[in-house]
Amino acid sequence: MEKKVYLVLENGQFFEGNAFGADGEITGEIVFATAMTGYLETLTDPSYYGQIVVQTFPLIGNYGVIPADFESAQPHVKAYIVREWCQEPSNFRSEGNLDTFLKNSHIIGLYGIDTRRLTKIIREYGVMNARIVNSIDDIDTIVAELKNYRVTDAVKNTTCKQITTTTPSSPKKKVVLMDFGAKKHICQELVNRGCEVITVPAYTTCEEIIALNPDGIMLSNGPGDPSENTQIISELKKLLKTNIPTFGICLGHQLVALAMGAHTVKLKYGHRGANQPVKDLITGNVYITSQNHGYAVDSQTLSSECKVRFINANDGTCEGIDYQEMPVFTVQFHPEANGGPRDTMFLFDRFITLMGGNK
Repeated sequence: MEKKVYLVLENGQFFEGNAFGADGEITGEIVFATAMTGYLETLTDPSYYGQIVVQTFPLIGNYGVIPADFESAQPHVKAYIVREWCQEPSNFRSEGNLDTFLKNSHIIGLYGIDTRRLTKIIREYGVMNARIVNSIDDIDTIVAELKNYRVTDAVKNTTCKQITTTTPSSPKKKVVLMDFGAKKHICQELVNRGCEVITVPAYTTCEEIIALNPDGIMLSNGPGDPSENTQIISELKKLLKTNIPTFGICLGHQLVALAMGAHTVKLKYGHRGANQPVKDLITGNVYITSQNHGYAVDSQTLSSECKVRFINANDGTCEGIDYQEMPVFTVQFHPEANGGPRDTMFLFDRFITLMGGNK
């Protein structure tokens, strides 16, 4: 039997839909993701910590649940909203259905609403807070409370708790991966290229990283407001002075820019999905990329040694920086993109070259 639930937005608008997944009520920052595939990667991406995710593609769950495709051990979304979910997935790799997976993961789901209309509202008003509730009898109180919600301690709640090492059969390079909420396939792409990857917690100090004697440093993606991570930024300032080859992705990209004195800004509704066009300002090539971020580096605040390499072809925001005086480069998008597209995976090869190649 279908259970009616409601989605209440911070601006006072609401939607009536049906519940699936876990029971309950939840508050989060509501965002939309535009990918046609990769819903499992979306659900398990730590960068969605604290957020209610709306999928713009109308049918979700048709290829089931495939743990091998997860980006982390469990979902990090606050709740999940779809137009329609597939109750009978068809895929030889599937190990279950979406409803059961959400129930077991204690993630509240909502379906049967006009996700197109909801997405248009978010695009018009910008990212806002929202709550899934069983009743709207006291909607004024709900709206008032929503205005005070904030995602906090995002990196603290998604980073690993201890150091782990992943070693390929014939390791050629040693890379320290700073985990700010890392997607699993960042590590996998490095391992595929012969790197022993030592994954360390986000708050590991510069001195502790140097003691590991790495050939390179990988700075991962992660959730939340980048400017809140003052302790991490302080350590990165010291790390950048060591001239150890460094590659940053998403939050890692933003944190390096902050460490170099730049500023970040919150985007109106962010870039989330697998169809974001990015232009390489050196070659003129345009790549279709996977992205998940609500903040961007303000290009106007970059110092002279920071050269913007990539921009978003839709809105012109900064998508990548080359640091000309250091062996460092960063990108806002996800070259590892397990859910696709994989147009920019060559950037991992660039990182290998920066470390001296696979010798």
